[in-house]
Order: sequence, then C-alpha cells, then structure tokens
Amino acid sequence: MDEIGHKFARLETLRAAGFPVPDFFCLPAAEFDRALDGVRGALPPVTSAPVREWCAAAATALVKAVPEGDLAAGLLDAFDERIGADATAAVRACAVPGGDGGGEDSADDPFAGMSDSFLYVSRDGLLEAVARCWASAFKAEAVRYRALRGVDPARVRVAVGVQRMVLGTRSFVAFTRDPRDGSRHHVIAAAHGIGEGVVQEKADVDHFFVDPKTGTVRAEVVAKRHMVGPPADGETDPRVTEVPEALREVPVLTDDQAQEVADLAARVEERFGCPQDIEGTFTPDGAVHLVQARPMAGEGAEAGPRVLWGNHNVTENFPGVSGALTYSQARMFYELAFTDLYRRMGVPERWLRANAHRLRRMVGHLDGRVYYRLDDWQELHGRLPVFDLVRAGWEEGMGITGEARGARRWSRARVVAALPLTAWRAAGHPRATARLLRRWDGLMAEIHGPAAPPLAERSPDELIALYRRVWAEVARRWGVTLANGLYGLLVMRAVTALLRRWAGAGPELLPGLLCGGRENRSLAAARAAIALAERAAAIPELKAALLAADAADHGGEEGGAEKGAGEERLRAVWADVAAGRYGSSMAAAARGYLRRYGDRGMHDLKLDEPTPRQRPWAVAATIAPFVRQGATVAGNRAGEARAAADARRRLRAACRDPLRRSVLTALLSLMRWFVRTREDTRFLRTQLFGLSREVLWRLGDHLAAAGMLDDPMDVHDLTVEEVVGAFDGTLPGADLRGLAAVRRAERDRDRAAPPPPALLSAPAGRPVAMALRDVRPAGAEPHPDAHGVLRGLGSSGGTVRGRAKVVLDPGIAPAACAGRILVARETDPGWLPLLISASGLVVERGTLLSHTAVTGRLLGVPAAVAVGGAVGRIPDGAWIELDGRAGTVRILDAPPER
Repeated sequence: MDEIGHKFARLETLRAAGFPVPDFFCLPAAEFDRALDGVRGALPPVTSAPVREWCAAAATALVKAVPEGDLAAGLLDAFDERIGADATAAVRACAVPGGDGGGEDSADDPFAGMSDSFLYVSRDGLLEAVARCWASAFKAEAVRYRALRGVDPARVRVAVGVQRMVLGTRSFVAFTRDPRDGSRHHVIAAAHGIGEGVVQEKADVDHFFVDPKTGTVRAEVVAKRHMVGPPADGETDPRVTEVPEALREVPVLTDDQAQEVADLAARVEERFGCPQDIEGTFTPDGAVHLVQARPMAGEGAEAGPRVLWGNHNVTENFPGVSGALTYSQARMFYELAFTDLYRRMGVPERWLRANAHRLRRMVGHLDGRVYYRLDDWQELHGRLPVFDLVRAGWEEGMGITGEARGARRWSRARVVAALPLTAWRAAGHPRATARLLRRWDGLMAEIHGPAAPPLAERSPDELIALYRRVWAEVARRWGVTLANGLYGLLVMRAVTALLRRWAGAGPELLPGLLCGGRENRSLAAARAAIALAERAAAIPELKAALLAADAADHGGEEGGAEKGAGEERLRAVWADVAAGRYGSSMAAAARGYLRRYGDRGMHDLKLDEPTPRQRPWAVAATIAPFVRQGATVAGNRAGEARAAADARRRLRAACRDPLRRSVLTALLSLMRWFVRTREDTRFLRTQLFGLSREVLWRLGDHLAAAGMLDDPMDVHDLTVEEVVGAFDGTLPGADLRGLAAVRRAERDRDRAAPPPPALLSAPAGRPVAMALRDVRPAGAEPHPDAHGVLRGLGSSGGTVRGRAKVVLDPGIAPAACAGRILVARETDPGWLPLLISASGLVVERGTLLSHTAVTGRLLGVPAAVAVGGAVGRIPDGAWIELDGRAGTVRILDAPPER
C-alpha cells in the first residue's frame, strides 16, 4: 500500500477476486523517489524557497526525467506483456500514503482529480507519460489542495499505474449511495464514448436510479449530442465528437445494463465494506469492464444508523401542523388500535409487551407534524406472515419507496402455511364488524340520546369518565377496523391479479367495478348533505340567501374582509334556518343533519380545529355548492349506476369466459363489502374524535374558568395526559398557562417554517429535535416520464382537460375550484365542498380505497391518486389533461381546443 497507493492496491484486490478489471502493472513510489533525488540538485533548497515556487520547479524538472536504462527497459517489457505492443494504455498517477496516512482514493481523502491521467498511450509514449505523472505530484492544483488539508506539499510520493485501455463505447460512473442525500440507491451517470466524458462533464449524460431492494430502474434521459472518443489521427488527447443521430434520444444503457452496473457496484461495496464510487465501460460485445473503484467522498456515504419517518399517508388525517392535543390523541389511537389488531391476528401477548415501546411511538411529532416511524411499522407488521403478500401495496399506499422499503420476513412456505388460519379469522370478521357497529351505535345513542344530559352540563369527572369509557371500547374492538384493511388488501391483490390475467386489464378498471352496492356511512353523509341542499333549493328565499352568502364568502380566493363578511352571512342564514324562518320541516332537517353528521368537517381528526358541531353555520357552507350546482340525490345515484354499468360492460367485453367472470364478480362483491366497511368505520372514527374534541374542549373551559389557562382554546397546546392529569392529580407541576404559551409559540414557528420531506431519514441515537437538523430525504423522488407525464393510480374514470387549481389550504372558496382540476397533497372528508366544485381530482397521496378515490367515484369526476410530486410539478393555473382511468396527468403547452 505504501508503495503503490490505495487506487492500485484496490484494483489488484478486485482483480484477484475475479472482478472484470483490465490488466495493469504498477511503478512503485520508490522509483518516483529516485527520480526526484536525481533532479533535486537543480532545485533550490526547500527551506529557502517558498513552497509553491519549489513545487513548480520540481514539476518542471520531473517532466524531463523520462525513465532510462534498466527502468525504461523493464517498463517496455511489462507493456508488451500486460498491454500488448500494438495496444494502448491508460497511465495514471496515484499519491501514496505518507507518514500522515491518507493518500489518494483513501476513505478519508479522495484527492479526486489531483493526479494526472493519460489515455490512449502507445508503447512509444509510455516513458514520457510516466514522467508527466511524476510531475503532476507538484502541479498547482495539487499543491493548493495539500496546503488546504494541512499536508506538506513537498513531501508527496507518487506511484504510476499502467492499465490496458479498453475501447469502450458506453461508459459510466456509479455510486452505491445517492451522492445527494446518502440514501441507499444506486446512481449511475452514463454517456456514449469513454469515461472521461462523464468525469470531466464533456459529454451529455443520462442518469439511472436503481432501487437495490426491488431492482426497479428509473432513467432520466437527455438528448445527447456530445461524447468523448479516441484522439484524432496524429493527436494524443481524447476529443469531443458528435453522438450518432440514431443514439441521441435513446437511453445510453438498457435497464438490464443499468442493473448489471448496479450489481457490480454493490459487489465492490460488499468487498470493501463501505459505499463505493466506481468507473467502468461497456465494449461493443456487451462486456462490462471495471477500471476504477474508490470510497465515496463527502456526505454521500452514510455514517451510523438512521431512523426512517414518513407522513405520506397520515397527512390525509392530520395535515399540516398539529398541536399537542391532536398529536397525543393520535398517538393513543394508533397504540390502542394496533395493539388490538396484532392481538386479533395471533401475535403473542408476550411479544406485544416486549415491544410496547414500538406501539407507543408508531407516530411521532416532528416539527409540529405527525409522522409515522417507519422502522417500527415494518417491525410490527412484519410479525404477520401474510403481510408479505400485501407489503408492496401497503408501501405504495404509505408512499414508501427506496431505502424505506422493508424486506420479506417470511419464507413463501411459511406465508402459505399461515393462510388457512388467516382465512379462518377472516371468516369471523363480518360478525366482529357487525358487533362493533352495533355496540358503537348503541354507545353513541346512549351518549347523545334524548335522556342523556348534554355534555355542557356534565362535571369534569363525568366528562373524564365518559372519555375513558369510549376509549376503553377502542382498546377492546378497534382492531376490527384495521383487520378489515388487511383483508381488503389481500382481496384487492387477488382481484387485480385476476383482472390482469383473465381480462388483460390493469387497476384502471377497478374503480368502476367498485361502484354500486349498499350505501356506506361516508356516502350516506355526503348524500344527506345533497338531500338537505335539495330541500333548501326548493325554498326560493333560502336558495337566494345561500347563494348570496356563498358568493360573498368566496369573494376572494385568498380570503380577507370579503370572506369574513361571507361567513357572517352564512351564520345569519343558519340562524334563520335553525329559528324556523324557512319552515319547521327545514329547521328539523337541518338539526337532524347536524346531530347525525356534525362531527364530519374539514380535518375532523384534528382536535385543534372545529367541526360543524362547534360551528353549526358550516353546514350552510357545505350545502351551498350543491345548491349552486343543482345537485340531487337521484342524479348522484344515477351517475354511480352509470359508472358501475359501464365498468361491468367493459368487464364482459374483456373477459368472455362466464366462469371466470363469475369468480371475478364474487371477489368484487367481497371487495365492495370491505370498502363499505372501511368507510363505515371511518365514520365511526370521525365520531370518536368528535366526542373526544367535545370532552377535551369542555375540560379546557373548566381549566380556563379555574384560572389555569388564559383561554379555553389553549387546551390545544396541552396533551391529553396533561388535561386529564390536571383533574386527576397526576400532573407534575401546575403551570399549564406557561406550558401552553411555549407550545403555542413553537406551533407558530413550525407553521412559518418549510415542512420536512414527506419521507425522510434522521440519525439514530440523538434527540429527534436535534437529529432533524441532519434530515435527508429518503426514497425515490417522483419524476415525470420521458414524455412529461405524471403517473399515479386511476381511481375514477374519464378524461378531462382544464386549468389546474393547486390547493394547499382547504380553507379557500369552493368557487375558486369551480370548473378547475383540483391538485392537492391529500384530502379528507372535510374537503367535500371543494371536491364538489372541481372538474377533476389529482392528489399526491392515497390508494384506490382512499377518500379521494371514493369521493371521485361518488361525484362521477375523473380522479387520480398517488400522483407523486403533483403539487410541486403542476403550476397553478396550468392547462392539464387528466385521465382518471389510466391515472396520468399531462401538462399541456396551450389551452385545449374546444
């Protein structure tokens, strides 16, 4: 190592291990020492001349110190034997380790580009190239670099390697980690011609991103005009030439070749035990050759374990910044519900107790935002053998890509062996679901029934007892709702596989086939709003008042004074409705809607935001868009029926075999049941969080009345444990006012700061608040394809062209979305007024079973979910084309023709 340097020692290790390294030989640093000693008499003393002047003089002298005598003869003999008398070589210098360690291409100091290389060197030019390599030890750039690193520039030693020149036609540089963020992706830069074109940025380069876990390859292809090739006749240096016309638009590497390069890089990393940067080339016969390998430089190489976090899916329920009250309630929900799920699925109680810490931290609070801790999710779900069957679909729905993906835990035989017991448990699932719905409905009727005292009249102890009773029910039974999701994913996997095999259809046919069947509770809530709007539209005075208030509320897209005036008018309209001004039947219908659906609103799981239960005039805002559109329940049902009939017709045309079609029909009926149950239990969850909001807000009133809070709404910045502990006597300290003020200030700062990435990794073993300073995006960044098309999952059929309305704040006016294609990161049931107004829906997150997908089918408008990067890549106001069947979004250059 001390004589030939890291670069050549590493190549020799690889060659000896059977890697495809072209033959080479080395001239040790001892020969450099002899050459430098031979010219030292012509140099000024190192101590009397400035270092840079001495180095310049040394470089000038060494370039003339061409090897002679026995050394020259030995070099030429080695060239003939290893390279070939008529062949050419790459002659490269390498600074070897000194007394201070280090050395070129070491793990600590890449020294990249500081030593010279000479390509296409013939036998006749070998000796001169060696002298030029020696001289490069003292070139100005290398001297400055060593001085910057605190190394004496005059003490350098250089070895020279001579490697057979491989006449490659496509060359690459590959990294086993993404150099941008250190994530576990293989990144390849490739160009036509030789590798100097990539390294020196003289060629047009395609990039390839290979996921080492799945083997998937994503290419970023450019139009290629320039490449670097052999010297022209009579020249010695490589030259930039034109890429042949036929090669300009196609990728430099095929997917198979990119995978081959990634596998080669991974093997090199395994050999040396750290992330690697390799260079190589493909010859016309398709063989790959490895010409260099070195440890990755800089921050690209990861140091130490990291924790993976993601909020791709959770933001549908907890978007933006959430206060301490919301987060603590969410954490309790996940812990209790998933503990019940794992218990129901047969995970041993002893294992659950040993991993209780994982259950408690399934969700974290990062910069005020709710995130999943993905390593714990993977570990917990991994206890279920059948989870391996749906892992890919689950990860897609969770937005998990790249390094965040989990590996299979169980053998195929173990998974198959688990299926009978899973089927037995699934057989009892409908009964368990019916018991949950029946018991929950009874509990809600008891709490809100005519004989029950209003929550406003109950004492703090009574409110806390009620709260505990309800959440005890969650701990006992809520796993049923999560098991429904697991069984639904298993059935969906079977349906999509059979659709592909028997009907030649992808997931785009599935949304229409899921239409129809018995109405679920979420759909019933939407249709109840339509029915209330129909009733209001039939009263001319009320219709006019609603439309006028709605127009005032939407006077400006950004809100402001006009919007505030509109809200006052909506309040007045609701007050008149509730007072019976428009008839007792209308008042009774409005009160009935509020009693049944008052907990469903914008962000209805966030306890720091109100719902119609607290702001009843929001009902007027909900039905106004329906009134404006003239929507009817009958029309909505007819639209759903048309979509279902069209999907069935397409299925009959695609799958002619009646027996296979019967199997698909039975599975689709089962899948509709799982979807209906999912939406039914989502509504139960809305009620659960609605009741919790009412109880905890009432306790906030009591704390403010006792002087422990300045304002009842300061309860948003306390945890559930702190609020309840204030009455139980389990609260350490009593300064809730100061605690709420600190957290409120933090929440304001978090709102003003840019959000962390949706999928990120942070160093393990450090306080999370500190670790977030070293956040790296994780996973694969979504990109349009070569034609500029964004792709997701088609979830509601139809094609629409129109202007995009990018919505980051759902508080904007529904009128701002009228006739526009709504583009958002996520939606929840409270977005309904906006979704009603839009002509199409594009959402970055979600699955075929998510709220946006279900709502798109309900409203009969084209919709696509899981369209990664849509908010960042679709400009607000841009003309786009949405294909809700294929799940594609195309940005148009000009307005579409009528």
